[in-house]
Amino acid sequence: MEAKTLERIGLTKGEIRAYLALLKAGSGPAGEIARNSGVSRSKVYLILDRLEKKGMASHVDKRGVRHFQAVEPSKISDYLKEKKDELEDIQAEFQRLLPQLEAFHKAQGTAQNITVYQGYKGLKASHEHLYLKMKRGEWYYVIGAPGGGVWSQLDRFWLLDHKKRAAAGIGCKILFNADVEEKIVMHRNSQPLCEARYMPIGMVTPAEIEIYKDTTLIITISTEPISIEIVSQEIADSFRVYFDQFWKRAKPAR
Repeated sequence: MEAKTLERIGLTKGEIRAYLALLKAGSGPAGEIARNSGVSRSKVYLILDRLEKKGMASHVDKRGVRHFQAVEPSKISDYLKEKKDELEDIQAEFQRLLPQLEAFHKAQGTAQNITVYQGYKGLKASHEHLYLKMKRGEWYYVIGAPGGGVWSQLDRFWLLDHKKRAAAGIGCKILFNADVEEKIVMHRNSQPLCEARYMPIGMVTPAEIEIYKDTTLIITISTEPISIEIVSQEIADSFRVYFDQFWKRAKPAR
């Protein structure tokens, strides 16, 4: 099976390399799997553990040494069925939510204000508006946070911003896109008043969405980002409902 196909069904690049190495080797200790797959020894146990939880690998102890092996490739169908069932549950919940969202959309006389910002400076300025509205002990929420690629230009800004946020006593919950490196998610979880998880069922969103108070900030993920700030309590509330549903089904980082 091509690596790209395995990636599309929700495996990380490291999981793919380890799984293919297991298929070829038949069985072997973690060190051998690390050498055959090119996965670093420091991460191979975490990756093999994730494969076991996905039902794609198993282990047996032989004379005190743990040996890993791949389960039958046909078992991937079971994993896909679980993802399909989970997606159907989310779709059913959305259908129950849809009338409420449509009522928000049709509401008349609602005070709204929409502002568009361009480029990285605009992104930073629009994001920092939350410090003008939020108080100590309050939380904001993020859907579809990216990492790496063109977004790496903002790494220093986000690192400094999380220090500023923690000092202000403001909390945040972040749902990262499924393709974000685990070290980024783990770093956010190590920060005060910050919880981070992966988007459910391998989701990768085309934009990051920040939600706080009466404000929704939609940021396009590109080399020249555009940030759309919407001040509307109804819209912020509706996106918060989306966040809560995704968070319940989100994949926790290790």
